[in-house]
Amino acid sequence: MQAIIETGGKQYKVAAGDTIFVEKLSADVGMAYTFDKVLSLIDGEETVFGKPLVAGASVSATIAGEGKAKKVIIYKYKAKKGFHKKKGHRQPFTRVKIEAINAK
Repeated sequence: MQAIIETGGKQYKVAAGDTIFVEKLSADVGMAYTFDKVLSLIDGEETVFGKPLVAGASVSATIAGEGKAKKVIIYKYKAKKGFHKKKGHRQPFTRVKIEAINAK
């Protein structure tokens, strides 16, 4: 069974046992977490789409870790003006292990 969930403004296709990287969640490592925004359930030949969410469906997961992504460099300059500006950004993420997909 697979599900399409929404978290952090993004959509992820998950199955039991998968490990995914999502936007930082406010939960500690080792805690259980439930994703309630399930957009679709896929079970072999049968597919259920929500309008916009599937009623009664959820995805159970465990917080496996946290970290930061690789640094992204932002560099701005204006030709012939001597203007240069360099900044960096590391986006925080949470690593989540999907335990089970709960349908109605």
